[in-house]
Amino acid sequence: MVMHRKELAKMIDQTLLDPSATRSRLERFLEEAKVYEVYAVCVNPTWVPLAVKSLQASGVKVCSTVGFPSGASLPDVKAFEAETVVSLGADEVDMVINIGALKSQDYDRVVGDISGVVKASRGHPVKVIIETGHLSDPEKVKACELAERAGAAFVKTSTGFGPGGATVTDVRMMRETVGNRLGVKASVGIRTLKNALDMIDAGANRIGTSSGIRILKECSI
Repeated sequence: MVMHRKELAKMIDQTLLDPSATRSRLERFLEEAKVYEVYAVCVNPTWVPLAVKSLQASGVKVCSTVGFPSGASLPDVKAFEAETVVSLGADEVDMVINIGALKSQDYDRVVGDISGVVKASRGHPVKVIIETGHLSDPEKVKACELAERAGAAFVKTSTGFGPGGATVTDVRMMRETVGNRLGVKASVGIRTLKNALDMIDAGANRIGTSSGIRILKECSI
């Protein structure tokens, strides 16, 4: 697969979720995102106002996390967090599924948790992180089905704070489950151009990575 740099940039969520990241590090990160014209940056909620201010008029969207990284927050807390980051200017929300509820087969609770965030996000796309490293293959499929039922826009592989990261096998399975009805975001462990293209070939239409600029520099066209 061959992709032009600008085409690939519009599939990248350039990510900085390190809890120890300083303001100066965020500012450099945001400047790079503007220069390389990535689709979005993904930052923790505390940095949403800075990202929105820095990226205004740039065309780069701001994505923020909810219930991150464990997914174990109460549903009302997740909904409040989503409503808050959207009110601060976030364009998209990446939420973590209630992993324990899924593995307990408490599917109504999982759907309610996601749908509460979808409603609180007021039409802004919600990506549901299913944390594939904790799940069996049937659980991965079920998580995708529940996210679709709850009104999510995307399913996403991983947080970067759990076991493992995106794999071609998981991305392909997620795409087969949701078809063309939802997006699939491959995230964590994608550090090279080949990694990114392999995920896209498997069905991902968004790449979450802290190495987006490095990947784009590998593009020769």
